[in-house]
Amino acid sequence: MGIISPVLAAATVVNSKQMGLIERMAPPEDISVNGNLIDWLFAYTTGMNIFFFVLVCIGLFGFSWFYRAEDNPVQVEVLAQQWAWHFRYAGNDGIFNTEDDIVQLNDLRLPTDRKVVIQVLSKDVIHSLYFPNARRKVDAIPGRLTRMWWEPTKAGTWDIACAEMCGTYHYRMKASLTTYSQEDFAVWLAEAQEKALQENDPENPELFWGWKWQY
Repeated sequence: MGIISPVLAAATVVNSKQMGLIERMAPPEDISVNGNLIDWLFAYTTGMNIFFFVLVCIGLFGFSWFYRAEDNPVQVEVLAQQWAWHFRYAGNDGIFNTEDDIVQLNDLRLPTDRKVVIQVLSKDVIHSLYFPNARRKVDAIPGRLTRMWWEPTKAGTWDIACAEMCGTYHYRMKASLTTYSQEDFAVWLAEAQEKALQENDPENPELFWGWKWQY
């Protein structure tokens, strides 16, 4: 009882091989009053899943292609501590945490009309790097690298603040952002690089607080 005979099993295999893919995927014949509603619901949910899957794929690969040219951003590492912001640019070697890095205290310089990627870490407690004029902020967390990106559009001097209560002298966590045209930024960067090469002391351990850039 409940055992399929070898002849019936063989016939079933032969019939399935003769059927096309669509026929094999089709549900069995409906012999109930409301079976068609179940079939419709199954087809509807399957269709919606396929639709949104395709939509997500288009968005994923479409935006990847659209932003493919954004491969040369300005990269800045930021170290927060009570009560200051340290900003680091890779030097001519393009590698962070080496002797030719440009290190700024409470003074961030960026070009306009160019993507900026910032990686942030805290030396002590939780801080929050806040650009009020850019409507951007990101937490600086001890032991955990966080990141943000944005693109300045206007030259000028702007405030940088800490948006996280980080202790008694929280109000001292202020810095300045200066944005330049790309040409003026290149001039400043060259001058800052020359100054760094002259003044950086390779024997000073406090200089090497940076990290290998995390992509």
